[in-house]
Amino acid sequence: MQTVLSNLWIKKRTPHWERLTALVAAADRGRLKGLSRAELQELALLYRQVASDLSTLRQDRTSAALANQVNHLLARAHHIIYSSRRSSWRGLFLYLRDGYPRVFRQQIGYVFSSAVVFLLGTLLAAAFTMANPRFAPPIVGPNVMAGIEQHEMWTQSIVSVAPQAASAIMTNNLTVSFMAFAGGLLFGFGSVYLLFFNGLMLGAVAVACQQAGMAIPLWSFVAPHGSLELPAIVIAGAAGLRLGQGMLFPGIYRWKDSVARAGAEAVRLVSGVIPLLFIAGCLEGFFSPSAAPVALKFSVGGTLFLLLLIWLFRPLPGVSAEPV
Repeated sequence: MQTVLSNLWIKKRTPHWERLTALVAAADRGRLKGLSRAELQELALLYRQVASDLSTLRQDRTSAALANQVNHLLARAHHIIYSSRRSSWRGLFLYLRDGYPRVFRQQIGYVFSSAVVFLLGTLLAAAFTMANPRFAPPIVGPNVMAGIEQHEMWTQSIVSVAPQAASAIMTNNLTVSFMAFAGGLLFGFGSVYLLFFNGLMLGAVAVACQQAGMAIPLWSFVAPHGSLELPAIVIAGAAGLRLGQGMLFPGIYRWKDSVARAGAEAVRLVSGVIPLLFIAGCLEGFFSPSAAPVALKFSVGGTLFLLLLIWLFRPLPGVSAEPV
């Protein structure tokens, strides 16, 4: 069914287009030097809002002329923003400090859904393993189960090859997270499967170690790096869910526009897991399997998780910075 936009909607959006036109004109005259910091932030925000408006306008064939005008305005704004923007460490820092937390909060519903799927797998595996210990071996694998049966952590060999192990761990974690994100291309079902299966593994290992009297060695190993690694996997899965949602439920958008919009938002969301996995990989390779005191390991894990929450949920000043 053809969408027909109301005059009221167009009237409400027109001031935003006019304001973006004024900012673009000012930037054309001074190549951004004439704009204040607040105006630069407003320019970036309006650019995203008007891009969304353009997608809506294209749904109404009677608004084709207006859509062309808005498209031309966006092209001018895009040239100014991206041709004048220079990659820098400061820009990356500003994005990680203020920009990414805003992206995370915009997608908090998908993060919550991802966490629910992961925890559901964990709880089910824990319940089934408690009811029947034979449930765990097919899930966690023979090597891990052999270590548990011998009351030895399967991670002890990591310490002797820590640098190589850290590199391999980071690669593996990035692979898992990318698969959780890319699973969204299967209409989100791939992401659901990977989140659920990773939850199953955690639940099965946790109960198997508990039954073998190895709960403290397990959780003292998991706590330092898991405080960042597990949230990173959940966030990557959330990005996959966002992509899947855009594919399954395009709403007022054309399917390809919905997928493009969802993909862009998913990529921004998953970008934040890279520094988390880098830190987690270093900890898992060097610190988590070490002979450091158990209390210290739990303290490091708790502190890192608290810092993660502060980073993602602290009050943010103004409009977030754009990624470099």
